[in-house]
Amino acid sequence: MKTILNHLFENKTFGRDEARQILISIARGEYNNYQIASFMTAYCMRNMTVAELQGFRDAMLELCIKASLPADALIDLCGTGGDGKDTFNISTLASFVVAGTGNKVAKHGNYGVSSGCGSSNVMEYLGYRFTADQGHLSRQLDQAGICFLHAPLFNPAMKTVAPIRKELGVKTFFNMLGPMVNPAQPKYQMVGVFSLELARLYAYLYQETDKKYTILHALEGYDEISLTCDVKTFTDQGEHRLSLADMGFERIDPGAIRGGNSVASSAAIFLDVLNNRASAEQSNVVLCNAALALRTIHGAETSFADCYYEAEESLQSGRALAAFTKLIEVN
Repeated sequence: MKTILNHLFENKTFGRDEARQILISIARGEYNNYQIASFMTAYCMRNMTVAELQGFRDAMLELCIKASLPADALIDLCGTGGDGKDTFNISTLASFVVAGTGNKVAKHGNYGVSSGCGSSNVMEYLGYRFTADQGHLSRQLDQAGICFLHAPLFNPAMKTVAPIRKELGVKTFFNMLGPMVNPAQPKYQMVGVFSLELARLYAYLYQETDKKYTILHALEGYDEISLTCDVKTFTDQGEHRLSLADMGFERIDPGAIRGGNSVASSAAIFLDVLNNRASAEQSNVVLCNAALALRTIHGAETSFADCYYEAEESLQSGRALAAFTKLIEVN
């Protein structure tokens, strides 16, 4: 590790295979916690290259426990986190809205590191028990239209570094990797990222795959549609700017979508949205993110407005809530 750290301190980069091997060594416990913390900290202070991101992703996919689910029928809605905005669990809620439309969702998630309440925190609090059992996950998909894949159960590298990430308490390059390493490898994916630079890196890598994808970055720094500003999107159709006017909304105050100050209060917001008790701003943000995910599935020829109405019907009719209730029940 000394050689690796000196390489970073000299502002040198790693090739794709070098990055792959480093992460494999980390996952296998070949370095101590201080060395791993130093390595992650160094990456907090410099930009990652395409080759490094490719290599780290390759290692995670090579090491992960695969989820044998019907990938061609699945979508994941996942953000990198690390945007520092402390919003409520928007992408997780949007996942249930999408499931309520009849589409199948394999939601990849983890505990919050740089935020107080990640998707795994709120799901666990609300009664979901994490599992890697393939039969159990398949039953959840069949009966609820959604299953939840808790990252540490499938990705040994994430499990190894979890205590270190928690102690650091800031975003690391593992935030960048999370959405890329869903163990089900769904064909459809909507990914929110915390910087425009990372959005372009993601777009470069996703162009090499056969996925149908939307990578998004809200221009005020959010890793999701926030309705506080316009959004940059990258798809297989190219780069676009999705304006508030395009979505049919006016700018909202950032405070309107802030999360709770505890897991309990975050869970309360979560249930309010699903039960149609939330504020208009909270519901609209969830529905806009669900709409963009649905457009990822349907294709660019389907309008954002049509996808929004589809999402709205899922939430208002109670089908999104039913997907959540059934998932907890099957669990």
